[in-house]
Amino acid sequence: MSKKKILIVGPAFPLRGGLATYDERLCREFKTQGHSCEILSFSLQYPKILFPGKTQFSGDPKPNDIFIHSAINSINPLNWVMVGNKFAKQKYDLVIFRYWMSFMAPAFGTIARLLKKSGAKIVAITDNIVPHEKRFFDTAFTSYFLHACDGFLSMSKEVQAQAQALQPNKKVAYVAHPMYDMFGPAIEKKLAKERLGLDPNFNYLLFFGFIRKYKGLNLLLESFAKLDRQQLKVKLIVAGEFYEASEPYLEQITQLGLSEDVVLKTDFIPNSEVANYFSAADMVVQTYLSATQSGVTQIAYYYNKPMLVTDVGGLAELVPTGKVGYVCSQDSSQIANAISDFYQNQREANFVAGVASEKAKFTWEYLTQELFSI
Repeated sequence: MSKKKILIVGPAFPLRGGLATYDERLCREFKTQGHSCEILSFSLQYPKILFPGKTQFSGDPKPNDIFIHSAINSINPLNWVMVGNKFAKQKYDLVIFRYWMSFMAPAFGTIARLLKKSGAKIVAITDNIVPHEKRFFDTAFTSYFLHACDGFLSMSKEVQAQAQALQPNKKVAYVAHPMYDMFGPAIEKKLAKERLGLDPNFNYLLFFGFIRKYKGLNLLLESFAKLDRQQLKVKLIVAGEFYEASEPYLEQITQLGLSEDVVLKTDFIPNSEVANYFSAADMVVQTYLSATQSGVTQIAYYYNKPMLVTDVGGLAELVPTGKVGYVCSQDSSQIANAISDFYQNQREANFVAGVASEKAKFTWEYLTQELFSI
């Protein structure tokens, strides 16, 4: 294949979070293959009043191997035109937009139209099309952006179907979320517990990532309360920043008598700490109420961790039940029974072997091949 000039449009350093991590890893993959690739990110991603967390910015070191333009102001239409015209002059072969919420659609749709006039092909990686938390402007904004694209890549079959329904004459490819392999190697479980200040005499489940209603932490706490936690010698680590009010969760922990058995690490987890949390855990638990796909699953694959997920969105597509873990309904008793089965019947070794064989499917090279085919 001839070498391409590629632009990724989406969050990147100094912004933080899974989207930025993904965009930076994808950029590196293109560069490894010999292509020219840069990232067009935001000078203003969210106004402070709309951002649910403590800060939008990363505390990690600046990447020195990729070039990031922090130029898009998400709420300034004059900026969209200026940025679109400026980057259109660069004559990119392929522009990849990272689309995850309708709030970004006016800016992305305007910039995409201007880049398209320069001859660039426009492809969107669609994390979500129908959002988890709906707003009145979703349909109109999303339609504006989708019409500017030449094709789409989704990371769940649910989102693929949504894109096909809205844009039936354009190609929509499905590729499972690639494995996150950039947080450093796994470490010995005992050492990871020591680094996190955990009691080495207990087993640990891990709930990881931003805490929002659709991720079902309340369901997990309800399920966890049904376990014989003393017999199983198990505790739950909740690692991630609250993106909504923390009080209902803290009250639930108290009411269910879980205060001694839930380890709250509810600040943003920097990239440098991710390996500690996954290495310390026996199993990663995602009791989502709704989902499309999840980067957490792909971190678990990298660290060879068994998983329990609920049967929503694209999660079950990635977790063959009985091979790498469990797919459960949103029933707290079923979830509790699966966790009990994991420990009582010593499933960890078999599931780890299953994870190791399954993870070969989730490569960044395959993702880039599909983007080019679109």
